[in-house]
Order: sequence, then structure tokens, then C-alpha cells
Amino acid sequence: MLALFPTRLENFGAYHHAAVREPVIITKNGRRRTVVIAYEDYMRLAKRDRRVELSTTLGDDDLAASEASQMEPGLEHLNAELLTDKHSAD
Repeated sequence: MLALFPTRLENFGAYHHAAVREPVIITKNGRRRTVVIAYEDYMRLAKRDRRVELSTTLGDDDLAASEASQMEPGLEHLNAELLTDKHSAD
């Protein structure tokens, strides 16, 4: 993991304080490239420990549970993000 020192970035303090309140997106050549978030938010996300598996490695019970699962209320907007190319890698 890369650690940045405040002396290497102009106005780092302002970005540091902003990242505690909300994610700070850093762009390069007009494209979103990096996000700075609060340490607590990072730890919360890291603890999720999500895994991706091929569906062929899942058993019938796992597949049935996945098919029967429901999205948490209030997250419907995430479906629209999957249909756009804004999250694609270069």
C-alpha cells in the first residue's frame, strides 16, 4: 500500500479533512483514477471479505440461495451503474 506524506502534495490537509467527511476522487487526464477515503471507511470495506467464484464451483444449495436473494432496500441505483462504462478499467 502506498503512503503519501503531506509535504509531497499541495493542499494535502484540505483533501485529508475532506476525505474524512466523504470520498475524494483524484482524476488524471480528466478520468477518475483514485479515491481517498477515511481509514475507518477503508477498514469497514476491507472487512467485507467478498469473494468471486465460478458458478460451476458452487453447489446446488449455494446457487439456489443466490437466486433467491434480494437486494437491500435503497441500493437499486447500483444496477444502473453496472450498465454504464464509467467503472471500466483502462
